[in-house]
Amino acid sequence: MRLLITSDTHVPTRARHLPAPLLAAVDEADVVFHAGDWVDTATLDLLLARSERLVAVHGNNDGPALRERLPGTARVELRGLRFAVVHESGPAHGREQRCEARFPDTDVLVFGHSHIPWDTTTPGGLRLLNPGSPTDRRRQPFATFLTARADDGRLLDVRLHRLPPRS
Repeated sequence: MRLLITSDTHVPTRARHLPAPLLAAVDEADVVFHAGDWVDTATLDLLLARSERLVAVHGNNDGPALRERLPGTARVELRGLRFAVVHESGPAHGREQRCEARFPDTDVLVFGHSHIPWDTTTPGGLRLLNPGSPTDRRRQPFATFLTARADDGRLLDVRLHRLPPRS
């Protein structure tokens, strides 16, 4: 099962539209995860229309219209893996311990907010993934998103995709 993981799209405040490589990856994915900060409902509608399956949450920059349509936490089991999605996971210091305590029955936690890619595994085995942002790289050298595969209870081929600078 092919997965696309994105967050913090911030359209139209940080970009006018989603980057073409991200949309191409959406079209190829079996499941798309979005960890919040959409900013507009048009981007949600676009991903709903293009995604085979969308697992998504709202973020701190999302207003009432998005909060009415999206939960603060989403959970799904795919191919024997238990996923949870949230926008914020708190400060980097202590993140693994905090998230492991908050999501004890989870194999993979997808989160956003920082715009900083993150891929770690806690001592208890919880995998934490932050795809960065495809539109607002902030202090990072590149705008980014993640792809991966889920199969037989394993997360495979996790890959960070760097996007070219916007023109």
